[in-house]
Amino acid sequence: MSSLFQKSKSVQRIKMKIRKGDTVQVINGKEKGKTGEVLKILPLENRVIVEGINIRTRHVKPTQEGESGRIVTEEASLHASNVMIYSTSKKVSSRVEVFVDKDGAKKRRLKKTGEVID
Repeated sequence: MSSLFQKSKSVQRIKMKIRKGDTVQVINGKEKGKTGEVLKILPLENRVIVEGINIRTRHVKPTQEGESGRIVTEEASLHASNVMIYSTSKKVSSRVEVFVDKDGAKKRRLKKTGEVID
């Protein structure tokens, strides 16, 4: 009887170095090389949604009489490992390191350029 009721896995939130509003470059997949702004992060799934990247088309049926159906395009999520933060000033993508500044606050900076993100 206990085999019928399996325990659900505990959901782990993955700590991500990419945040909403960051400019990222896709480093793998069919959209490789494209850049865009992060619209949303999904830390439970370790995925990000990037503006203008990984566009999916969905056909929506009419819900009411007299309404016409429509075609909706929206961004689908990408795995976080397939994007890197992109420096728009230096035109290079880089990994991120977290460091503590003189004030004792945690900040992020790019490893290649040393540019502080926030």
